[in-house]
Amino acid sequence: MPKLTRAGVQIYYEVHGDGPVLLLSHGYSATSQMWRGQIGAFSRFYKLVTWDMRGHGQSDYPEDQNAYSENATVDDMAAVLDTVGAREAIVGGLSLGGYMSLAFRLRHPERVKALLIIDTGPGFKNDQARGDWNKHAASFATEFEKNGLASLQSRSSEMAQSEHRDASGLIKAAKGMLTQRDAGVINSLPTIDVPTLVVVGANDKPFLAAADYMTGKIKNAVKVVIPNAGHAVNIDQPQAFNAAVLAFLKDAGLQR
Repeated sequence: MPKLTRAGVQIYYEVHGDGPVLLLSHGYSATSQMWRGQIGAFSRFYKLVTWDMRGHGQSDYPEDQNAYSENATVDDMAAVLDTVGAREAIVGGLSLGGYMSLAFRLRHPERVKALLIIDTGPGFKNDQARGDWNKHAASFATEFEKNGLASLQSRSSEMAQSEHRDASGLIKAAKGMLTQRDAGVINSLPTIDVPTLVVVGANDKPFLAAADYMTGKIKNAVKVVIPNAGHAVNIDQPQAFNAAVLAFLKDAGLQR
């Protein structure tokens, strides 16, 4: 599968099918392979594009800590879309990938036809809450520094199934991409005016309140709670997840 090069960093991506472009971004310490259960269903109607964030999977792991940031990730997403010839796309992701999808919409609203926000938090308005989150993010870096990739085995399925060359990129990503700097994303929710689907696993208790919050703040957002699913809802219940996404996009007039 191909790679693109942006500012000296190679980014791995995959393209499946044809039709309207659907860009899916993985969660922290997962890879594009977490979407394997969606390829068959989604590529029937869409050009499904998945990719590995920098520091993850088959993309490059830059040595410079400053190469890992929200802005760099959003720029990588734009470069992926440019490379596949998509001026606009349905944009979505799980957890960190969902947050970055919201950040992408904030920076490039003209490029987003719809949003799929999956088991995601929108950030924090409160500085103390953001600080607590950043301590949590830093704990991932500490754990990977201590135990390497073995740390993945105790995580949810999208992480446990992921493959990386080593833990160096995950350590830097935790410090630079998983941490948050401001309230820009959460404050932007009321300005979102494209069809938005918020999906959460019924057992993903840390993210249930976030799903309710986003549904209340985003105009005409639709929330779907998938039973018997945790944080990796698309892996835990792929058929129910795929059906929910396809039904939403069809209702939104975004299925070919």
